[in-house]
Amino acid sequence: MRILIVEDDQTIAMGISYSLMQEGFEPEEVYNKNDALKKIEETSYDLYLLDLTLPDGTGYEICKKIKEKGDAPVIFLTACDDEVNVVMGLDMGADDYITKPFRIRELISRIKSVMRRYGGKSNRSIIELGKVKVNLQEAKVYRDQEEIILTALEYRLLVTLINHRGQALSRNQLLEGIWDISGDYVNDNTLTVYIKRLREKLEEDPTNPTVIETVRGIGYRLF
Repeated sequence: MRILIVEDDQTIAMGISYSLMQEGFEPEEVYNKNDALKKIEETSYDLYLLDLTLPDGTGYEICKKIKEKGDAPVIFLTACDDEVNVVMGLDMGADDYITKPFRIRELISRIKSVMRRYGGKSNRSIIELGKVKVNLQEAKVYRDQEEIILTALEYRLLVTLINHRGQALSRNQLLEGIWDISGDYVNDNTLTVYIKRLREKLEEDPTNPTVIETVRGIGYRLF
């Protein structure tokens, strides 16, 4: 899950980023409003952590742009905890509000809580995996602008990996996410076959995968 951290204190931003990486998230950091707005235009994220006070603007302005682009979750990080600021942030569409200083475990708990309210799924409609693009709204996959035809089970396996991008998923976790269309449980050998087929369709060189990584002793991870 990709998270954009907008925080003008680089030490705090780096600390948050490091802690989130330990939890399997994919954080990126920017330190002012202008850089944040550029990132928002260029890339879609699953969740945004916004400092309220920035050297060239406010988190409110960034929140407004995020909500104009789509319904992605926003959590404000701020030293201000008065009622006016809280109400203003929530009225603009923020999903939560955490006051500095805070414990990282509390922040991670808030992030997970917000994502549960959003169904735990990616809020991006277009997912980019190198040269591969996945349109979640249309349930279509492309490589170099050419559509790749996936079976229903192959697509479901890919979406399961996307929803946990950057995290190593065990074979059991993947098996739980890809029940066969007829209701029959997919066994371990079948999973191996489908991973192989996905790589043949998505990877430029399936023998040296750059999209689906094998994590030895655990399972697989989406780069």
